[in-house]
Amino acid sequence: MAVLIYTENFDGKFKKSSYELVSYGVEIAKQEGTEAIAVTIGNVDESALKELGNYGAKKVIKVGNDELKDFSAKAYTAVIEQVAKNIGANVILFGNNPSGRAIAPRLSVKLNAGLVAGAVAIPSSLAPFTVRKRAFSGKAFADVVVNSDTKVVTLSQNSYKIVEAKEDISIEDFTAEIPEGAYAVKPIEVVKSTGKLSVTDADILVSAGRGLKAAENWGMIEEMAEIMGAGISCSRPVSDLGWRGHDEHVGQTGKVVAPNLYIAVGISGAVQHLAGVNSSKIMVCINTDADAPFFEAADYGIIGDAFDVVPKLNEALKKFYAEG
Repeated sequence: MAVLIYTENFDGKFKKSSYELVSYGVEIAKQEGTEAIAVTIGNVDESALKELGNYGAKKVIKVGNDELKDFSAKAYTAVIEQVAKNIGANVILFGNNPSGRAIAPRLSVKLNAGLVAGAVAIPSSLAPFTVRKRAFSGKAFADVVVNSDTKVVTLSQNSYKIVEAKEDISIEDFTAEIPEGAYAVKPIEVVKSTGKLSVTDADILVSAGRGLKAAENWGMIEEMAEIMGAGISCSRPVSDLGWRGHDEHVGQTGKVVAPNLYIAVGISGAVQHLAGVNSSKIMVCINTDADAPFFEAADYGIIGDAFDVVPKLNEALKKFYAEG
């Protein structure tokens, strides 16, 4: 038995979410009395691979085929299936992100494994294997029981702490067979945003909606994000209007996020938006409408005009950060 952890890398580097997932996998391995093994696909420097040992992984399996430089759900599923069978993994973990949500269901079918999508806690029981997840767009929790011999779990972002537990990690190369037709459809061009923090990686998110009235009014939001070292996001109407890019759209129909702090400026709080952000640790709402639904979900609220409140808040934040 072993716990296999798919640690996704981005241009050869691991993000915080990978370390969170390793910490989660190591704890499950302790419960089961087995070892936690990471697997990564692509070209990753040895120094980056060894960093996974800082969080308790005892081995990392590196699959570095040049054919796998572009993501393919079919190809990556086949690779992880081969690795899982090779090491006898009975628990396989993914992040609950786009790649994890693409691979995990496919893998569960191939391995005849039960799937828990969006887990938020360590299994409360191993016999039977029971894991808690959010349900009804985050309004409730469900304890999912998995009776199959092999289990596949995706972990919701920011739902488990990062734990340092240094191990002397070993690195093992693995050559996988790529199934025919895995890359029948190939990307012509990959455009990556640079110079800004991804909304799914940010610990703090400053988000705004139609209350800002026009694209040219986003300067104060960008200033707040810069002061706090935060990411910037928006509601769906804003991205639909072209004021901000669709890569910043958060909510049930956009990116689901769970930062430590979410500041919503001029967002009323439609149910679809709240469903994608209500896993945030702390939520702050700034809105002129005292009856805006967001105030019911927010931990803190300011009833006021964003054009008055945000500049004053920015000045206060500058002073706070300057004083250390």
